[in-house]
Formats: sequence, C-alpha cells, structure tokens
Amino acid sequence: MSKLNKATGVLAAGFFINMCIGILYAWSVFKQSLVEQGWSNADASMPYTVATICFALSLLVAGNLQDRMGPRKVLILGTIMVAVGMIVSSFATTPMTLLLSFGVITGSGIGIGYACLSPAAMKWFHPSKKGLVNGLIAAGFGLAAVYLAPLTSTLIASFGINTSFLILGLGVLAIALPLACTINNPPADYVPETPAGYKAKSGSGQVSMGWREMVKTPQFYSLWLMYALASSAGLMVIGNITSIAVKQANLTQAAFLVVVLAIFNSGGRVAAGILSDKIGGVRTLLLAFIMQGINMAMFASYDNEIMLMVGAAMAGVGYGTLLAVFPSITADYYGLKNYGGNYGVLYTAWGVSGFIGPVVAATAVDMTGNYVMAYSICAGMLVVAVVLALVTKPVQAKEIAAEPAAA
Repeated sequence: MSKLNKATGVLAAGFFINMCIGILYAWSVFKQSLVEQGWSNADASMPYTVATICFALSLLVAGNLQDRMGPRKVLILGTIMVAVGMIVSSFATTPMTLLLSFGVITGSGIGIGYACLSPAAMKWFHPSKKGLVNGLIAAGFGLAAVYLAPLTSTLIASFGINTSFLILGLGVLAIALPLACTINNPPADYVPETPAGYKAKSGSGQVSMGWREMVKTPQFYSLWLMYALASSAGLMVIGNITSIAVKQANLTQAAFLVVVLAIFNSGGRVAAGILSDKIGGVRTLLLAFIMQGINMAMFASYDNEIMLMVGAAMAGVGYGTLLAVFPSITADYYGLKNYGGNYGVLYTAWGVSGFIGPVVAATAVDMTGNYVMAYSICAGMLVVAVVLALVTKPVQAKEIAAEPAAA
C-alpha cells in the first residue's frame, strides 16, 4: 500500500470511528424516552453529565497512554468500552445502573477512543496539513448528531429504549472495532510527502515538549482560558437551543435547529482546519471569537425561525472551530511526540466549560426568566478570548532551551 493510500485510510477510519463513538449526541433522545417512562429530569440527565466528565478525564489519561503504547491497543480498548457500556445499558432498570453503564463505561470509552485518532492521523500527513486532518477527524464526531438522533428516535419507537441501547452497542462493535484495528502510527523512518510549492516557516518543527514543560509556558494558560471561555459560550447555545426557540420565538417544534447546529458545527471544523493551515491557528480562532461574540451580543433579538437558524449556524461554526484548531495549535506549539498527553491536559478546559455553559444558562433563566443575561456573559467571555488571541504568540525553540529540563 502506498504512503498516500495508508495515510488516507487512517484518516478515513478515524472519521468513521468518531461517527460511531459520537453516541453521546443521542442522549437527548434517550433522556426524553426515560422521562416519558416516569424518570425525573435529574435522573435522566445524570448519565450524560457523568459521561462528559469521564470523557474529559479519560482523554487526559488515554492521551499519555497512546503516546507511549501507540494508538491501536488504546483505541481498541476505547471502542470496546463504548460498546460494552451501551450493551450493559440495555439491561439497566435504575438510574444508578445507567449512570455506571453509560456514564462511566461508555463515557470513558469515548474519551479513550477520541484521544487516539488525531495523533495517529497527523503523523501520517505533512505538518502543513495538521488543520485539515484535525478538522476532518473532529467533523466525524460532530456529524454523529445528524444521524444518531433520528436513528435512535426511530429505534426507540420501533423496539423500545432497552433494545435500542443494545442495537447501537452492537453497531459500535461491528463497525468501529474493525476500523480501530487498522489505526497505527507510521514507521519510525516514515517521511510524509511534502505538498507541491510548500515553503517551511521560519523556526517550524523545532519545539518538542511534554506536558510538564508545556504547563510552564504562558502560552498554555492563554490557550486554556481561550478554550474554556469560548467552549462555554458554544455549549450554552448547543445545550439550550430548543428552549431558547420556545422563549424567544414560541417555536415548540425546534428540532431542526439541533440539525442546523450539528451540520454547521461539523462543517466549521473542516473549514476552520483548512483556514488554520493557511493563516495560522490563533488567527483562525480570533476570527471565530469575534464572530461568536457578535452572535452572542445579538442572540436576544433572534425572534423568528430564520434568525434562530442563522444564530444556530454561527454558534455551530464558532464551536466547531475550537475542536479543529486547538488540537492543531497544540501540535504546532509543543510538537507531535507528546501530543496526546499535551492535548489531554489542554482539553480539561473543555471539561470545565461543560459546567460553565449550563450553569450560566440555568442561572440566567432562574433569575430573569430569559436568556439575555446568559448572552451578555458569553459575549463578555468571548471579548476576553479575543484579547488573549491578540497577545498569544507561538512557543519558540530558543525559549524552551532557556528553561530547565523537567524532572
């Protein structure tokens, strides 16, 4: 198999694995069914909350593991855990059982699998393609929402919630697990093909750091804050778009906005990845922050279907940009050798944003009865992100040389 075919094969496998393990996006459908069966909203929401926490924590651990062991074994473990968690969920009859099966096992499996895909794919392609590769890998995860929500809804209507868990779990075993077996790092002597007309940037490719050195650089804290603040704004909209539609436009049937968000979230990942390869990651983020900040400042005025679709699309692109560009920046600033562990540490910002976004929305509605205050807070967070993007500069190899070696 040629170098190009193998590289393309790894990228395609990663894309489709993410489409399978993006099962997290189907939870809103499961939640609705559980509530209809008599579960409280709190009990029906908790497995998802636990799954997102386990996702972020397991990615942190798995990133380091795949740096040491390679991606294949770790990825296989992750896909098996996703499937087993779903299958065990099919037998769950209590909130605690579902919390452990879906929340802990499936959530951890998603994080373990997700941690392995970008590092492996990036190593097969030229460094100038980091953004495109990350964008495509991340788009697979985002696109899962487009087909999994309607598929899950259809399965539940036809077979019931328990059998639906089982079918989806078996689907992961049948599709994602064989694909996971094809993912590996390139040989040590592998050199990716250089694109025609490529000119290396001054000082590029000279930095290689582990997470202990990374957290000593000011750039890490700037990136972490930008990731947390911008993700919080995106997740606030994503988690509340149907409720927002009811409040602002009296739209009781607003599932189409979820699809709009998912499509533009995924498309934004690919487009932002390509753009970051051309103009740089931080500049791409700056554009996304400005766009999302304006969107948040105007969101309270969106009072009809068309305007809400525009707002959802902009929120999707803004959020999707983060998931494509921050991995690329991590590789650019700190190198590919320890990328898995480094990005796992940076990704804790996303885990924190999973708390901030919902809390901002819930507090605003409880205090004022609408989302206006939430939009203002999110716009303020994005202003801070814009400032940070303006002052953040790449890590230079000469700066690293001046640092003492990590113990």
